[in-house]
Amino acid sequence: MSTDPSAVAESIIVHAETLCEREDHLWDVIRKLSIPVANLEDARDQNRVDFGTDEMFRTLLFKGIRGVSQNELAQRLGREPSLVKSFHLDITDLSNTPTQQELSYAHAQFSEDTQKSLNRTVAGIREVALDNDVLTEGLVPSVPDTEEESQSANEYKKEKAQKTLTLARKHVLPEFDTRRAAHKKYSDEVMLDMFASICANNGSAHSEAEYGWLTDDDLICDDSTFLRAIKKIATPEDSDDQLTFADFEDDDSMPGIDRIRDSVMTAFNAATENVVNSIRGDDPFDSRETVAAIDITHEQFHVWPWEDKEAGIAKPDYPKMVSGYKKDGEYKRGYKYATITLVGDHAPIVLGIEPVKENSAWEPDDSPSYSKADLVSRLLDRAEQFVDLDTVMFDRGFYANRVYADVHERGLTYLSPVPTYEDDLAAIQNIQEHPTADAAVKHGVPFRTDGEVHHEGEYLYAPSTSDDADGKYAVFVTNEDRVEPAEIRSIVNGYSQRWDIENQYKSIKSFMPKTSSTDYRLRLCNFALSTLIYNLWRLTDYLIKVALDEPIRSPPEITAKTFVRALGDFLREVG
Repeated sequence: MSTDPSAVAESIIVHAETLCEREDHLWDVIRKLSIPVANLEDARDQNRVDFGTDEMFRTLLFKGIRGVSQNELAQRLGREPSLVKSFHLDITDLSNTPTQQELSYAHAQFSEDTQKSLNRTVAGIREVALDNDVLTEGLVPSVPDTEEESQSANEYKKEKAQKTLTLARKHVLPEFDTRRAAHKKYSDEVMLDMFASICANNGSAHSEAEYGWLTDDDLICDDSTFLRAIKKIATPEDSDDQLTFADFEDDDSMPGIDRIRDSVMTAFNAATENVVNSIRGDDPFDSRETVAAIDITHEQFHVWPWEDKEAGIAKPDYPKMVSGYKKDGEYKRGYKYATITLVGDHAPIVLGIEPVKENSAWEPDDSPSYSKADLVSRLLDRAEQFVDLDTVMFDRGFYANRVYADVHERGLTYLSPVPTYEDDLAAIQNIQEHPTADAAVKHGVPFRTDGEVHHEGEYLYAPSTSDDADGKYAVFVTNEDRVEPAEIRSIVNGYSQRWDIENQYKSIKSFMPKTSSTDYRLRLCNFALSTLIYNLWRLTDYLIKVALDEPIRSPPEITAKTFVRALGDFLREVG
């Protein structure tokens, strides 16, 4: 027999409040809650149902707190083992999770008092979860339309931005541990405060330290202390010195620079998981299709690599991670980074980073170089830790059979523009001469690896507005099953509608501290932290747009510069 609904709800909420003080995510709170089943009334025969009162109460509790429909929740249970575990659903096959009908029936069989207990518990836990930043998206009502309440939109912007700033302080930036001595004069929080301030002012470690000296600011350290701390993040635990290729050469001539990458990426991945978990269950991960884009950006390095170019003599101490590239018709040099980013109608969060090393003209022919296939494989491994991908898009620089083979083996769809070859020009000419067709597809193109056909793809020929497209046509490749000519335009438009990766890189680079250092620990860490700040900005923009019911692809509600300035001020304020 149930007791007073208010008393039952209060007992659960009090426990939830304690859990919210130490747990980071809502599903962990729900999993550890003590549910007084003896005080709940459920008319179902407990000996004949697959899921008892305890399990269904937890499941419906999550549904109410997150504000999702029964259908949405049933779909999520069918693909997310973490939720199944959190609700104590004792099953191993996700095809046997509660259906929408079972959820509806269980709720209907709860007594009126039990339903009241559920509703009051939902409201109470939602409030304590928001207060403790376990829920960072803030379940709020729609923006009022009345003129007297028109300022609510600005209040929503402020609220969502402050939630992201709190998330950054509590669960994101602290993942970047400098592993310095406990008695250090300047804490890690101070170092990250400095980093954010440098980003906001488009400055450098030197300019920030100089400002601190001029203003007698005891929360700003000297530049050498700051740089040492940032390098520590990227230093493998068993090494304190600058790491070079010479230190880590192995039998395959592949540099052990991976150890620097792994140190930085361990922190970046943990921080990214916290960002992703803060919006898990909303549109970015529950939409019909999850699409990611893989691309490469450059951090230009202006130093000339040659000691005597005519004689073919390169500078012996030239940074090994600097590679050549061509941009806007000009040959340049720089550090390269590959990223994988959610695109389309998703919050454009960067899910993974990989350093890129390519053999350049000033290096010996057998110099170490990362293969595109290995880069893509590691990026996909990282992204799939966080989301279930459906489609991966590349630029034409990733055109390689092994790249496509890896994507195909994962059961994913790929889409990529390809270099236009002589055979393609002939196909384009045939389209142009056709009286009605303006696009074409070549079915069953074999992609070989190790001398054997791995899978077959589709070549799509579509009109292009690009000035450098041969014959004003672009060629795309995909492993999507037999594309019909009528589908070409839709597929190609899907590629063109992805988030503008160049704008993403432009934003990240605008955050990056200026430096002349060739220490790769500093370079990679700068890029990773700047990318993380970009993610936080995009998270803020996403949360605001959800609250205001604005299109995700609409212009940002808060500029990047405003956000990063607020981040620096917030870190200092609470540090």
